[in-house]
Amino acid sequence: MRPRSGAAALAAATVACSLIACASGGAARPPVPTHAKRSPGSRVVVVMMENKERGSVIGSRSAPYVNKLARRYASPRNYFGVTHPSLPNYLALIGGSTFGVDSDCTGCNQGASNLVDQLERAHVSWKGYMEGMPRACFGGGSYKRYAKKHNPFAYFTTITSDPARCAKIVPATRLKTDMARGSLPRFVFITPDLCNDTHDCSVAHGDAYLAKLIPPLLRQLGRNGFLVLAWEEGSTNASCCGGLARGGRLPVVVAGPRVRRGAQPAVGYSHYSTLRTIEDAFRLPHLRNAASGATRPLDALFEKPPRLR
Repeated sequence: MRPRSGAAALAAATVACSLIACASGGAARPPVPTHAKRSPGSRVVVVMMENKERGSVIGSRSAPYVNKLARRYASPRNYFGVTHPSLPNYLALIGGSTFGVDSDCTGCNQGASNLVDQLERAHVSWKGYMEGMPRACFGGGSYKRYAKKHNPFAYFTTITSDPARCAKIVPATRLKTDMARGSLPRFVFITPDLCNDTHDCSVAHGDAYLAKLIPPLLRQLGRNGFLVLAWEEGSTNASCCGGLARGGRLPVVVAGPRVRRGAQPAVGYSHYSTLRTIEDAFRLPHLRNAASGATRPLDALFEKPPRLR
């Protein structure tokens, strides 16, 4: 067979890309502007993806951008989800516990204290950007490719019962606006929709999405800020940390100007480690399992432990 001409190859590639986009629910279009003002100060950004073991992403040809990011910054070798299914992992990330939740329930609201309570007391600005959510403070269980189970802020009554706080749980389209205005808060939590987070779509699709989402966010971190890109649970029960985490070994990348290039510490981490590191960065007390002696902060990934206040 004769090799295709450059024009023919380009046309074929275009058709193939179109077919892939259609099959995966549309092209990845993250809610970020081409040009944005730099928001003042340093900040923490968390981007949560879905349902992959570490080896499905780190080292995979399907994830060239994430692997480039991991080489440039840090990717712990032994970071574990807390449990299965999705929701309790998200609760753990901002509450320090699963609170006995073992399903993706939509009405299991928690009256417990959480990271938002801490941030509000410390006068640290925050927002949860939820892709596909139809409006701010939406309380429904799902809407098209949005799922409440991936929005931990919607489960804590100290947030949802306070109109001012609940108004900070916003559609991810607001991210574009806030970045364009240079008004990104100090703590940013981003949940992509069910396709872009690799829950329903491929690793390749999610990687293409992240390749557009992450670079503008890195420019917003400030001198001492950092970004955590993590998948919430794996496909196994691999565990660490004295049994506090049993949700599989996860792909995780930590990025920022003070992150140690290529760091891959072998010690065990979990979502409680991320919470503890965020609390330390803003000089907040530790919530529940974030305070456990079995929970290590992510300090070994940095040149020095990050402190934003």
